[in-house]
Order: sequence, then C-alpha cells, then structure tokens
Amino acid sequence: MKILNILLTVLFSFVLASCQNNGKVKLEKTGPIALGDPFIMLHGNVYYAYGTNAKDGIEVYTSGDLTHWEKADALALHQKDSWGERWFWAPEVYYIKEKNKFFMYYSADEHICVAVSDSPLGPFVQDEKQPMIADEKCIDNSLFIDDDGKPYLYFDRFNDGLNIWVAELEDDLKTIRHSTLAKCINVSQAWEEVHPRVNEGAFVTKYNGVYYMTYSGNSYESPFYGVGYATANSPMGPWTKYDKNPILQKPDRLVGVGHSAMFKDKNGQLKIVFHAHNNQEKIHPRHMYIASVRFTNGTVPVMQIADDILKPVVMSVK
Repeated sequence: MKILNILLTVLFSFVLASCQNNGKVKLEKTGPIALGDPFIMLHGNVYYAYGTNAKDGIEVYTSGDLTHWEKADALALHQKDSWGERWFWAPEVYYIKEKNKFFMYYSADEHICVAVSDSPLGPFVQDEKQPMIADEKCIDNSLFIDDDGKPYLYFDRFNDGLNIWVAELEDDLKTIRHSTLAKCINVSQAWEEVHPRVNEGAFVTKYNGVYYMTYSGNSYESPFYGVGYATANSPMGPWTKYDKNPILQKPDRLVGVGHSAMFKDKNGQLKIVFHAHNNQEKIHPRHMYIASVRFTNGTVPVMQIADDILKPVVMSVK
C-alpha cells in the first residue's frame, strides 16, 4: 500500500508539472531596456533596474540573470507620492539594513529628493514632499556609506555649469549637513570640453582603501558623452582625475555613453551600468547597457571597463 501511494504521488506530480508547463505564460524578447541614467541593485537574488524614462515617475525592471528583464506593472515611484511634477531623473535605490527600508535618491524638477519604501518595487513615498535642498537646483544625487557607517551624498550643482559636490548626511539619510558641503570636481580635461561645463552623474566606490568616483563629461545629448573617474583618500576629497580619461566613450559603435553606476553581480564581480543613445542618429529613448569593471595592480590601481558589453532585453508576454 505504501509503495502504491508513492507511485500515485509521483504520477500526480508528473501530471501537475505537465499541466503547469502547458499553461505556462511564455515570454519573448521585445527590445532593449529603455532607461537613461540607469541604476541596478541586487537584493534577495533578484536584480532591480531603475532609470529615467517615465514622465510621471520612476520605472522598475527585474531580472535573474542581467540579460532578460521584465518591467513591473506599476511605477516604483509615482508623481503623486513625490515633490515635483516633472523630470523624474537618475534614481538610485539602496537597502538600508539598520532601518529595514529601501531609500530612493532621485531628481524631480531639477531638485534632489529622497523617498522610502518597504519594497524595492515600491511604492516609494516622500514623508515630507520637499526636496533635499529647497532653494537651489541640483540633480543626480548618489549615496555612499563608508566602512565606518558615515553617509555621504554626491550631487550636481549648477553654479559653474554642472559640477559635482559632496556633503555628509544626518543619520536619517535625508538631511544634508550644509556645513560640510565641499566641491569635488568640475570641467578640467580636454575630452570634457566638446560640450563645455558638464561634470555630472557621480558614483563612488572603494577599492583597496582608495575612493573611486566615476562621472560623466559633456552634455548627454552629445555623441561624445563619456565616463571618466577621479580618486581620493577620503570621501570628501580632494579628488584627482585619472590623466587618461575617458575610460568609456563610443564603445562598440555606441554613442552618448554615460551616467553610470556600479554594482556587484551574484558572483561578486563588479559591474558598471550605463546608458547610450538610441542609435547614432537618434538620442531617445536611451538604452541600458552593462559591462565588467576591473582594476590593475599598482599603488593606485587603474580602473578599467572591459569590452564585454551586455545588451539587456525586455521579456514580455507572448
């Protein structure tokens, strides 16, 4: 009798699996990921991608392998839950374990904002619908938390074209310590002067005790938009630009390449995500791309971006 029950259980499992497979929703590739200023977070073995595209908020995509992505039905951040009514740009999302919350740093109407959610899918909501700096236009805010737990915010100011500044944050991760404001970098290298006065889209990571800041130079509208980096011994600087910048510009027939961020994949490999123009003649919608990051040996290792450019695709119901 026991053997018969086992056989019946196995048979039922086989039939159920067959039915599920026959009724399974099939997905097909429908095109590239239409995100500018992209950011990827790995959480709970799932990749989440956010970026600039929607007029009324911030979209989110999910993936298990970085190649195939599905777009969430709802926006991660909606205009109704945020200060500002337009220009929702350059989101970055971080899980803060101590607070058991997800924090989204983004720009709205050319002001920097932060919203919070219990889920990486959202909805992200501002408790107080105010920008982080109310009386000044700023964009591209990026969080960095050092090994000692101290948080820093990097962002662009418009007081000399576009240039990058940093400030410490209070423990709430929402309030800027204005007394700590310090300038990081501005346009200073020849490659950045195709479309003058733009250094933007900072992202900071730490490697072998050295702080690396990637940033973008030239206007995002230019085919010569590219990525360079600077190094420092402190999150507050001073920052020294790599003398062989840019490290990413017009790769693999892509143009308008920039506004990057870094993350570690499931194997612990450091990756960089960035956007490029739709094609060589058309800017929008911009598309998301991914490549590997490596460092050479040396007293101050050189950051390099590999040629293994991944071109993610959207998977939709067939």
